[in-house]
Amino acid sequence: MTHRFDVELVSVTKRYDATTAVDGISLRIPPGSYCCLLGPSGCGKTSTLRMIAGHEAISEGDVLIHNRNVTDLAPLERGTSMMFQSYALFPHLSCLDNVAFSLKMRGVAKAERHAKARDYLALVHMDAYADRLPAQLSGGQQQRVALARSLVTRPRVLLLDEPLSALDPFLRARVREELKRLQRELGISFIHVTHSQDEAMALADIMVVMEAGHIRQAGPPREVFERPVSAFVARFIGGHNILHGPAGPIAVRADRCRLGAAGDNPHRPARVAAVEYQGSQVRIALSLGEGEDASVLLPDEAFHAEPVAPGDSATLTWHERDAHVLVEAG
Repeated sequence: MTHRFDVELVSVTKRYDATTAVDGISLRIPPGSYCCLLGPSGCGKTSTLRMIAGHEAISEGDVLIHNRNVTDLAPLERGTSMMFQSYALFPHLSCLDNVAFSLKMRGVAKAERHAKARDYLALVHMDAYADRLPAQLSGGQQQRVALARSLVTRPRVLLLDEPLSALDPFLRARVREELKRLQRELGISFIHVTHSQDEAMALADIMVVMEAGHIRQAGPPREVFERPVSAFVARFIGGHNILHGPAGPIAVRADRCRLGAAGDNPHRPARVAAVEYQGSQVRIALSLGEGEDASVLLPDEAFHAEPVAPGDSATLTWHERDAHVLVEAG
């Protein structure tokens, strides 16, 4: 029987005594998807991941993996594998034995488990380091070994808890590409917890934005970015201005806003609060009065052709077609 979803959460709730960390969330992850759970600290994303893994008991609701209800199963019986933020490699074991360890625990013979471990080290381009100890590796290399160890059991779903947070920005971008490549090659679903909007945008097929134990919006990154449902989602994803229009609050992308003259397009008088040079673009922070603020992202050429400085008066303009009415409060 084919499965319609790799993972399905059905009204899942997690309570810690009087505190509700996750509040009745439902989510469906189609086969072979890269899903990012995204949100501020304390939003419930890590608790959700740990409930899928079986590392946290579910207070109410069900978790299904490949159509099978795994709610009451132990982690080893679920067909998932978890890659932890700290990598958690055994310092006294070589890379090869670290990767082979879970197979050893399952009673796989030494020659077979070492052969499989070498295959997975090769998959993450770490086969040349098989005999090294973790202390002899860089952070990025340790992470690749941890990834190989998570994959060697051939999980149906790989769970990743903020796997890039310990890496420097340059390495983070490279490992991000590697994760996406592996997910496509293996054809299994990855569920990846992050607080980085850029990370989720770059990786996800499905981006799930969480706040206060609820899923506020889930969908392809472009859909969430183009049409945020609420001010919270628009602000958290970033790159949007929340402005008050005749129909209520609207979101307008900062890169679709301009500084110009009051004309037929919607416009607001403003004062330049700050100017940030960002290389290919320049961010201009504006004060609109009455506690409102906004940003404009201009291509660097456009800014340098007509520069402004903090304290200057300006007019914020945008096209009506670029304004998106927010359908939910918050």
